[in-house]
Amino acid sequence: MVYVWLSLAIVFEVGWALAMKQSQGLTRLWPSVATGVMYLLSVVFLAQAARKLDVGVAYAIWAGAGVSIIAIAGVVWFKEPATWVKAGSLALVVAGIAGLSLSRGGH
Repeated sequence: MVYVWLSLAIVFEVGWALAMKQSQGLTRLWPSVATGVMYLLSVVFLAQAARKLDVGVAYAIWAGAGVSIIAIAGVVWFKEPATWVKAGSLALVVAGIAGLSLSRGGH
């Protein structure tokens, strides 16, 4: 169940970041509301995951997975530049997430 909580935390982290981009600096009402709601849900689910995982491992997986997915979404949906350096850096983040997941952090 811990990875369900962590997955939900990551989904809502990605959601609030993308909604924040759509809010145009929190000037559009509904994307701004979505940003706040999803941010809170992300933290709630991360807290649930951290009950069973080491907090450092849970946070690193949450942040790393979120950063990776958000960076890819930026390239795909917002036409941000895709460079070899960005791709290589994301590969390193994913390798770190895999390593932390395999460490069986605290459960």
